[in-house]
Amino acid sequence: MPDTKMPNADISTKILNVKLSNPTILASGIVGISGAACCYAAKNGAGAVIPKSIGPREREGHNNPILTEFKGGFLNAVGLPNTGIDNSLGEIEFAMKNAGVPIIPSIFGGTKEEFGAVAEKMAALKPQMIEVNLSCPNTASDLGEAFALSEKAAAEVVSIVKSKTKVPIIAKLAPNVPSIRRIAKAVEEAGADAISAVNTMPGMAIDVKTGKPILHNKQGGVSGHAIKPIAVNCVYDIYEAVKIPIIGIGGVTTGEDAVEMIMAGAVAVEIGTAIYYRGIDVFRKVSDEVKLFMKENGYSRIKDMVGVAHEK
Repeated sequence: MPDTKMPNADISTKILNVKLSNPTILASGIVGISGAACCYAAKNGAGAVIPKSIGPREREGHNNPILTEFKGGFLNAVGLPNTGIDNSLGEIEFAMKNAGVPIIPSIFGGTKEEFGAVAEKMAALKPQMIEVNLSCPNTASDLGEAFALSEKAAAEVVSIVKSKTKVPIIAKLAPNVPSIRRIAKAVEEAGADAISAVNTMPGMAIDVKTGKPILHNKQGGVSGHAIKPIAVNCVYDIYEAVKIPIIGIGGVTTGEDAVEMIMAGAVAVEIGTAIYYRGIDVFRKVSDEVKLFMKENGYSRIKDMVGVAHEK
């Protein structure tokens, strides 16, 4: 039980041995990969920054329209546009040297071998962690089924990446699976050092006046308020299946949203869509709200809240 007499609240947290001044992390895909953009997010309170996912080669992404808003959030089918690993290392290195917070590169590949090759090149910068994006739902047309949808495929990617680098890796999982517990356990056994959950949920919107899907790619990924209960449930299930740290992702917009994710089992949360609703300083706002919640409810440390929902 929390100590209701505790007047102070320490909102720092740890992912493995990496300390964050607060539990908020810029989610991948929101501000691109430029070093300046990463530093801007850090300046506005992000405890860590995950740049946009980087693949083996330059990629243009999908044609417009790639984004549409609905009552519960957004649908996006950006398609992972990026300049490729060889052209991106300079920006990542700039961010690592100047942001003042941990920079966690995100990588993807079209094959297991490509994941390994990109990881090996990224590891040359000696980041503190690498997020392995196993789960992007809006690239199926040319990358095939997301690796995160299969225990075997997800584990194989993690195993290959681990063979190419000693940098700790975070396996990013998908929500649209029969059992996220089994996939989480599979990537843990394959060597994943932490898990981030979850990526967007596949969805679609149709313009009823024309009868056509709104997004050029037809299907996209659901983010924002609508996905939060799904994400909380996934984090809760993963927490009961693995012993490695979990980063919660999906619809975190307020301090209480972050606390809910932490109580489900996360040690930190990624924030993306909430930037649209609350501005780039959402990280500072959420951190302040978490701190206020902790003071009002007698929690002295983030770790005191991690997984408490499992004790009820």
